[in-house]
Amino acid sequence: MKKTTSSVPTLSVVIPAYNEAQTIRQVVAAVRNSPVSQIEIIVVDDGSTDGTRQILKDIRSQIDLVILREKNGGKGAALRDGFQAAKGQIVLIQDADLEYDPRDYTRLLQPILEERADVVYGSRFVGSQPHRVVYFSHYLANMMLTCLSNFFNNLNLSDMETGYKAFRSEVIKKITLEENGFGIEPELTAKVAAQKIRLYEVGIGYYGRTYEDGKKIGLRDFFWAIWIIVKYGVNRWF
Repeated sequence: MKKTTSSVPTLSVVIPAYNEAQTIRQVVAAVRNSPVSQIEIIVVDDGSTDGTRQILKDIRSQIDLVILREKNGGKGAALRDGFQAAKGQIVLIQDADLEYDPRDYTRLLQPILEERADVVYGSRFVGSQPHRVVYFSHYLANMMLTCLSNFFNNLNLSDMETGYKAFRSEVIKKITLEENGFGIEPELTAKVAAQKIRLYEVGIGYYGRTYEDGKKIGLRDFFWAIWIIVKYGVNRWF
């Protein structure tokens, strides 16, 4: 696949990382080798204690900006720091594991570059891209959360909880985010919907991890996400 030309707006990739020593080196390399040439890589280490920080030091030349948080604050807290520091005209979230493939960047960016979208979600449940078969319970939980979010926000997304979300920089920087943990996903969706901007969804590949591989999200996060959806949904209605 050819690299995009220099006329393409700069992409800032924000990578929140917490105890991802097993994958952070490969993820940074994959992002650096993505089909986008004008790219800024920002890694926000969220208080890792497993050697992730030493690896980031070792590969520092491959990263444009490393932000070291003293204490673990959660994915949302890490993303806020990354969004604030991003200089690109488009900002994209890249998880620090190997569940999402940077080769899908062109698919995610296309609706924005064609001036049709302001925000693009990469859905794991549409399209013909490879999709690892893992937990039915996670699939069911995601469908429930997505349906509830769609109800409150009047959307028809297929994958609200996706880790791949791309934003025009001016859009994400206008949003005041409050959630520190995984609740950042439904909060982002609620606040994007409230702005009444152009939201698109495209199919992406998904290479899901098991808990043995290091997956961190759990049942508590599911119930917290329900609360966040209702909280911001009710605020929007009233």
